[in-house]
Amino acid sequence: MTTATVHEATEPAEARGLARDGVRLLVHAGERVEHTVFRDLGRHLGAGDLLVVNTSATLPAAVDGYRADGSPVTAHFATRLDEETWILELRHTDGTPGPVAGVRRFEAVRFPGTGCGMALLLDPYPHEHTPQRLWKARITVPHARVETFLADRGRPISYAHVRERWPLTAYQTIFARDEGSAEMPSAGRPFTHELVVDLITRGVTVAPIVLHTGVSSQEVGEPPLREWFAVPESTAHQVRRARRVIAVGTTVTRALESAVGPDGEIAAASGWTDLMLGPDRPARVVDGVISGLHAPEATHLLLLEAVVGRAAVRRAYDAALAEEYLWHEFGDSSLLLP
Repeated sequence: MTTATVHEATEPAEARGLARDGVRLLVHAGERVEHTVFRDLGRHLGAGDLLVVNTSATLPAAVDGYRADGSPVTAHFATRLDEETWILELRHTDGTPGPVAGVRRFEAVRFPGTGCGMALLLDPYPHEHTPQRLWKARITVPHARVETFLADRGRPISYAHVRERWPLTAYQTIFARDEGSAEMPSAGRPFTHELVVDLITRGVTVAPIVLHTGVSSQEVGEPPLREWFAVPESTAHQVRRARRVIAVGTTVTRALESAVGPDGEIAAASGWTDLMLGPDRPARVVDGVISGLHAPEATHLLLLEAVVGRAAVRRAYDAALAEEYLWHEFGDSSLLLP
């Protein structure tokens, strides 16, 4: 992959004077690369194609609190394990990159406000031999549900490349209906209702899955963590009948491929997935991916390569770098076909 400067999207398309579907779209098909805008996606899809979308809604999963020594910290609520147990990542409130160091087992993080909440850190996650970045935590809040506490006290998770705080609506896709994602399933962000209608009139079918995303702040070389997903039978049936299956994002790709059995057939499925697609496990039912642009070292790239091949991903990313496409959740998009 060409070494070049990555241009980061620091704000939503709307703040740049664009509609959501006005961001750029890089289309890779065969060995050809075309540059267009997202609202023209329908020109590259057609009758018999199935577009699978993630209906998970983004939680306001970042909450400011204090460690026992009084130092401020921001807790990222990454994954819900049960009513009272969540996976947390502690970050610096001043935006310093990386997780907070020196966190210890049974440390308490307090969340100020009416009816103070608290997180008691139990164990490193997923096990004690992993870097102490993520923690299994027992959550005590003055609300019936932790999600209600987050709605009251939280804000969307963001990282240093986003210079301002944006409301939760900026981090929701038009497909969002099932709350549970720590971060936005961002591949779906450029879609508008008008674009979906255009796709349907062209004979494209749209089908849902759910995959609740965790935090995207993996350390280099760290595999993706377990995520909860559900593929309904209606979607599995449509996948089996489709001319081409186009996944809107790596989350959809992971969910669909997690529902594929040993015989290579997809069926309804739900639960936790730790599937990692790559050279040893190529995609079996997904034919193409709509995706934002990810950091070159991200495990997302291995997943894309599992669908369209390494050469295609390299060709597309080299073109995106050369044309100064915008990276990250508010950035430009790509349609990757073999």
